[in-house]
Amino acid sequence: MKSFGRWLSWLLLAGVALQMFFIARIAVMAAIDPVSTAFMRSEAWRVAGASLGGDKTWRWSHQWVDNEQISPHLKRAVIASEDAGFIDHGGVDWEAIEGAWQKNVRRQQLAEKRAARQPDRPAREPKIVGGSTITQQLAKNLLLSGERQFLRKGQELVLALALEALLDKRRILEIYLNSVEWGEGVFGAEAAAQRYFGKPASKLNAHEAARLAVMLPSPKFFETRQGSAYLARRTGTIVARMGAVQPP
Repeated sequence: MKSFGRWLSWLLLAGVALQMFFIARIAVMAAIDPVSTAFMRSEAWRVAGASLGGDKTWRWSHQWVDNEQISPHLKRAVIASEDAGFIDHGGVDWEAIEGAWQKNVRRQQLAEKRAARQPDRPAREPKIVGGSTITQQLAKNLLLSGERQFLRKGQELVLALALEALLDKRRILEIYLNSVEWGEGVFGAEAAAQRYFGKPASKLNAHEAARLAVMLPSPKFFETRQGSAYLARRTGTIVARMGAVQPP
């Protein structure tokens, strides 16, 4: 019993040390631009492995640019598309999380009914939707793995609150736009603007910015489907919403 208590104490101490490490990393980002994120590093290993195996050609593009070098149109478009309440929430949109949870439950129930009606067909897993804010997405990309696990989601919530406590909204959005994935080996606004429009991020117009924002939930999917009717339709919707958004 005594050994179990000692083991539990060490486990708790390790957990506290990990949280202090994460918080220190975030605090440093108030003044120092992060060179890379946990997600970028994992993708670099994956892309490098695929290129060495001959499955893919190595392609990697990422260049940090300061907040002033990112088009205001892109800031508005990303907020309008990804997190309309970004300016007002404290890092976590609890209503969005509850809504996403209910939607996922309904999708799971429909999938089970479909499988019961068609037992001979392969069962398709329902698409899981999230209610993550821009801050939560940044927390996940910066410091965590991309796996969908309950504990990982809990850690994401804690880090999102830490980001909001230690950084202002302007800095959070700046880091997010410089690190988010926009295609295979394409990270950040500058790389995305050059990849898809052959211009710097500072020169993006409203339509180009909205198009990039629409790609964010599934950047690798839309990278190869630039002529998608959904992409064009959704881009128009985001352009219409952008006027009501005031970036930090």
